[in-house]
Amino acid sequence: MLEIVDHGGGVRELRLARPPVNALDPVLVADLRAAVERAESAGVRALVLSGGPRVFSGGLDVPALLALDRPAMEAFLADLLELLRALATSPVPVIAAVTGHSPAGGAVLAIQCDYRVMAEGDFRIGLNEVAVGLPLPRVIHSALVRLVGPGTAARLAVSGALVGGAEALRIGLVDELTAPEQVVGRALQIARDLLALPPRALSATRQMVRADLAAAFDREQQVTWRAFVDDWFAPETQEAMRALVARLQQKR
Repeated sequence: MLEIVDHGGGVRELRLARPPVNALDPVLVADLRAAVERAESAGVRALVLSGGPRVFSGGLDVPALLALDRPAMEAFLADLLELLRALATSPVPVIAAVTGHSPAGGAVLAIQCDYRVMAEGDFRIGLNEVAVGLPLPRVIHSALVRLVGPGTAARLAVSGALVGGAEALRIGLVDELTAPEQVVGRALQIARDLLALPPRALSATRQMVRADLAAAFDREQQVTWRAFVDDWFAPETQEAMRALVARLQQKR
């Protein structure tokens, strides 16, 4: 479900490998969180977070999560927020290799990273939580505002829009585009370029420029968790999620 590939020089790739769309379930979230949190102590100096061909991650595994009772869902959402915090506060750089479509939870992972390389082509990225019946969690909104500014963040969040790569690049949701077969290689090169810089200066400057992201988690993580749990179990959200699952099943 999570493939770990070491590329030498302290660069490690964490590859989401849960076909068909790398949906985030409790096991994948727990494995990814552990891999991020333990990276520095394992001698890793930079991480690349990648997905599969055409899909980075399709977001939360809604069918699996709908089967969880409230205590299990509370535990999952707490773990998910700890994963996002681990990415946001990682002591080593994390480069997102957005290999394809990246809606909802896929985009949420990417926006916590230091840098995002996205595949060119007919791929879309965005926070479409509202479109599928779930209010956008507060700490995720804060990370989005940090990247694209409050006006664009408001438009994207309220509409639940998924945008193509060119638009994502224009508004700052991703940092560059490249051919699909080159996304991981380009992300690895960016990681190596960062590691060629003086390490103390790199570390101190990363900590400074990402302090606002860490502060958002300190300030908002618990209130986000409580609201996220309540929102998930709200009748409107449950109805919308079950309708989404029914539509997906009809397409198979």
